[in-house]
This record gives sequence, C-alpha cells and structure tokens, in this order.
Amino acid sequence: MQALLQAIETMALPTDAQRIFHGRGGLYPGCEHWTLDAYPPVFLLTSFQPVSDVDVDTVRAALAARWDQLAPGQPLNLVFQHRDEVRADTRLVTGSVPDPHVVTEQGAQYRVHLLRAMNHGLFLDMAEGRRWVADFVAARSRVKVLNLFAYTCAFSVVAMRAGARQVTNVDMSGGALGIGKQNHQLNGISSAVSFLPHDIFKTWGKVTRSGPYDLIILDPPTYQKGSFVAEKDYARLMRRLPDLLMPGGHALLCLNSPKLGPAFLQDQMQELAPELIFEQRLPNPSAFADVSSDRALKVLVYKAPD
Repeated sequence: MQALLQAIETMALPTDAQRIFHGRGGLYPGCEHWTLDAYPPVFLLTSFQPVSDVDVDTVRAALAARWDQLAPGQPLNLVFQHRDEVRADTRLVTGSVPDPHVVTEQGAQYRVHLLRAMNHGLFLDMAEGRRWVADFVAARSRVKVLNLFAYTCAFSVVAMRAGARQVTNVDMSGGALGIGKQNHQLNGISSAVSFLPHDIFKTWGKVTRSGPYDLIILDPPTYQKGSFVAEKDYARLMRRLPDLLMPGGHALLCLNSPKLGPAFLQDQMQELAPELIFEQRLPNPSAFADVSSDRALKVLVYKAPD
C-alpha cells in the first residue's frame, strides 16, 4: 500500500476529474488492486480484491492529512468501492456526495454517480480519446459523427463542443442516454444531436439511414452479459465500417481488456475491413501507465480511402 500512500502525499489539488493512482497498471507491486480517482469534490477509492476496514481507514487518514494541506477547512469526501468482474459494493466512507454531482474535464461538464452502479458516468481512461475527437472535429468542417455504445455520450459532448454538424448516439441503455441528454444540456447543446436507445445487432436500419459518417466511434464493453462479448461481437461491428464511413472518413476503435492486445483489433480489421488503413494508436493518459501496452487500453484510429 505504500505506493498509494506516497501518491496521496504528493498529489496536487484536483480540479478536473482524473485518476490519482493506478495500481492496476502493475507498476507498483503489492498495489495492483488499488485505484484512486478524483471526481471533485469527491475521491473514489476502489479495490479489485477484498480488503480490510483497517486498510480503507489507512487510506482515509492519508487523504485527510493531505486534504487538510490542500484545502484547509474543507470537508473530505470519500467513497469506497470493492468490485470484481460482475458486481460492486459501494459505500460512503466520510463526508458527502453532491446531488447532482457534476465534474469537469477539458472544459466540458458531466454528471457522475459514484454511489450507484459499477461504473460512474465518465470513463477517465478515455480522456485522450475525447481530446483526439475534439481535435479531429475542430480541424474539419461539418463533421457527422456516429457514437456507438455511447453510454452517457461524453464523446458526443466533446464533438459538439468542437463544432460537429451532427452526432448520432446509440446505446441499448435508455437510462445512460438520459444522462447523456443531461450532459448535453449542461454544456449548452440543444440541437443536432440524436439519442437512439437501440440494439444495433437487431437491425442497422436506423444507423444506416442517418449515414454515412465522417467519424465513427466504437467503444463497446469488453463483456456485457446478453449484449456484447468482444471476442465474438467486435467482428460484427468491423464488417459494417466500410459501408458506414464517408470517403476519407475515420473510425476510432476502443478496447479495454487486459486479455486482448492490439493485434486482436488489427488482425480482424485486416481480414474484415481491409480497405480501411490503420493510422495510429492513441496514447493513454499518463496516469494510466501500464507495465504492458498489450494489457492497457487500446484506442486505434483507422481511415477509409478518399
């Protein structure tokens, strides 16, 4: 736990939502199960294996000491989550959580929910992907975007803020898309965005009729019971890309599975959509450094022929 405590001792005052400590990257032996995130004004401590109340209180005490230095007189707000691949147990350790809870990243605002569900409304490891989308859209005119597995639509928010002509958000969860609508409202976006609570594997008609697109974002879950398993379902998405993209259009393919390296995506793209050209793999945020690039988040950029 010492590496986690040292990270707390030296952390700066967080203003944007961000990761503070990433034990999951394997760079800190003995701390592989710990992560610490800031969703100002709340800290979220997560363990991916059972830990004792004593361990949680040790981290709380370290945060309290540092917080007293960074924000004298302000209360410490800390949530703890123990999670595995299928469930999460979450509790408030100290302080409180705002309701609604709104955080910022790169100038955009997002609603988050730390005390319910396994995920929290904003995936912090995708910050560089959102930055790339914003830069891509800003450098072009009248970009039309398809955001598949949109969740709470953070990619859509940054695309619209950067000047996109239109964004179509598709996700099976109407609840997640409802938060996505709130995220757009928070950022003053009220038009040129659509939200489709739809299972694309049942029919692609709605998506096809709105195309073709200058940018398609694929950010599916690695595994979601009954809806998506990367090993068998990602190929079904790849096959559709050539017909959905404009000439010269781009696709952003995301995969967050330690078990599947970039070759999983690249080999299948070569087989199923060979006309699309691999351009680059985006770097991950430095806070998410990993001992192995194969284990880390994969975000790959492909381009259709002009």
